[in-house]
Amino acid sequence: MDQFPQLANGGWLAVVFLALMGISMLLYVVLDGYDLGVGILLRRADDAQKDVMISSIGPFWDANETWLVLGIGILLVAFPMAHGVILGALYLPVALMLLGLILRGVAFDFRVKARAQHKPLWNWAFYGGSLTASFSQGVMLGLYITGFENSWPHIIFAIITGACLCAGYSLLGASWLIMKTTDELQQRAVRWAYGSFWFTVAGIIAISVVTPLVSPRIFAKWFSLPNIFLLMPIPVATAALFFIIFRTLKRLPTRLMDNNEYGAWVPFASTVAIFILAFYGLAYSLFPFLVVDKIDIWQAASAPESLKIILVGAAIVLPTILGYTIYAYRVFWGKARELTYY
Repeated sequence: MDQFPQLANGGWLAVVFLALMGISMLLYVVLDGYDLGVGILLRRADDAQKDVMISSIGPFWDANETWLVLGIGILLVAFPMAHGVILGALYLPVALMLLGLILRGVAFDFRVKARAQHKPLWNWAFYGGSLTASFSQGVMLGLYITGFENSWPHIIFAIITGACLCAGYSLLGASWLIMKTTDELQQRAVRWAYGSFWFTVAGIIAISVVTPLVSPRIFAKWFSLPNIFLLMPIPVATAALFFIIFRTLKRLPTRLMDNNEYGAWVPFASTVAIFILAFYGLAYSLFPFLVVDKIDIWQAASAPESLKIILVGAAIVLPTILGYTIYAYRVFWGKARELTYY
């Protein structure tokens, strides 16, 4: 309380809504990240495998995007000042992301109903929409980390971040397919995961290096004593998880040839854990600012009276979405089957 006197007189509500928004965005990145990754990988499969890949995300992908709507909605109603600044600075990549999400949504429905000669076009549309949405999100992340600077080095960093996020989503998607598929497609998914692995490592390293450099305040939070020792478990755990993924991907092909799926879930679980650690590190670095060193959560927050009313709605909506998500994954757990529509 002494360090953050703003917590008094209803200021704690801003922290609560920041946590709710953070949880929503993290769940979106993990859940929609793997199905965007499956979309990015779609062009590498043959026609029959494409149907199985779509089937593996069919019951989930649309609901996964609900978390994005919830996160942006909380930003709008709880932090209207920051909402205007952030989305105003990210207007172009946000527009491209929405275009990509719309394109993949249309392609998902039309690809199965299209005539044979038109189906490849919709497959490419689903791939293109997934790639556009993923790359745009990475560019948004890169620009956000650097405080929306428009110099060429910052723009180049944002583009690199976009490419690396595509690789991270591809790693998530390939790891998901390792769990959800069998036979040749499963073997291919292992190779796809390995191909995305090093670009994901590069992306995590790049973000970890640049984030402390954009602000002396963030640098001090990470590298002052005793913080540097208290935070050391984050990079150490991340490196350990990358090693586990690498070792598992090396061993899986032999196991799968013997119909032994021991450890097939490890790459996906480990990648999710890496995304969680990266998100935690970024949140720790930025707190309490929503715009790096410019707008903090209390400056951007709505009036406490308004936040109390909004909190009642959030207390209803968030558990409902979470319960539905858990139920859907419970019902449709298991290996994906060939895609069929009745």
